[in-house]
Amino acid sequence: MKTRFLGQGLEVSEQGLGCMGMSEFYGAGDDTESIATIHEALDNGVTFLDTADMYGPFVNEELVGRAIAGRRDEVVLATKFGNQRGEDGSFLGVNGSPEYVISSCEASLRRLGVEYIDLYYQHRVDRTVPIEDTWGALKSLVEAGKVRHLGISEASPATLEKAHALHPVTAIQSEYSLWTRDPEDGVLATCRRLGIGFVAYSPLGRGFLTDNADVRTPTDDKDFRRFQPRFSGENLAANAQLADALSALARDKGVTTAQLALAWVLAQGSDIAPIPGTKRRRWLRENIAASDVMLSEADLAALAAAVPRDAVRGDRYYAAGMLTLNG
Repeated sequence: MKTRFLGQGLEVSEQGLGCMGMSEFYGAGDDTESIATIHEALDNGVTFLDTADMYGPFVNEELVGRAIAGRRDEVVLATKFGNQRGEDGSFLGVNGSPEYVISSCEASLRRLGVEYIDLYYQHRVDRTVPIEDTWGALKSLVEAGKVRHLGISEASPATLEKAHALHPVTAIQSEYSLWTRDPEDGVLATCRRLGIGFVAYSPLGRGFLTDNADVRTPTDDKDFRRFQPRFSGENLAANAQLADALSALARDKGVTTAQLALAWVLAQGSDIAPIPGTKRRRWLRENIAASDVMLSEADLAALAAAVPRDAVRGDRYYAAGMLTLNG
């Protein structure tokens, strides 16, 4: 696995591994298979692991912590705070208060079983707390040696500018794929002007841009895709046509749909590191192989024609989730 650099010196595997679905949101999990998936990722040079306190909630950090025990020096570990949840799983809103920043970090360190976090993200921007207050607390964590690099997720260009002026932002993590092109509306340009890396989550469109047709109509009550606009009604039918067009190009190239979609993200710049999520080794192996897929200018043009930028139907999240974006 080749590596890339985020910001001013954080070296990560060019593909990371999103661990969220191992514990929540994508149906039932299997901790044994999930830990085996993390181990196989590390064995193959995928060293950039992504989690958050809210996943589970809380238990995903514990799972990742168990998986990396004894292998800490092989891992670039990223986690997040800010989407506050109760012990019962309830969603309590976005919290960026300085006190919450500090307490969240301490709790994550404990659950992960580590002494420091390589990349600590503000998961969503709290519009009720000045970014200067939140980032003042984050800066203190770096000074204390508990965090090595700072990041932010789904932030606007203006917020990126403000945060970066207080302490260097190593990376922004936002959704980016062939069917989610929002970062091209200013965020990527701001990152490149300021020297901020970009971490692309859901680079496979939450599984939609794969050969697994069952993903398009999830039936598990615990699969949050059932309630997302892009997976519903007329939107679903229209988006399936785009995925089918992508699959046809993949067949012509002799790769899987997921590999072609991932290769597209990787081709958007050496400052971009996608973190496809999976909880199964079979899909991990497929994703890793995408790093060997080279795209020509003709390939990129064909992809642009097959999945035009504004052709995807439906919002990324249900209404409440959309309110937390571009903070």
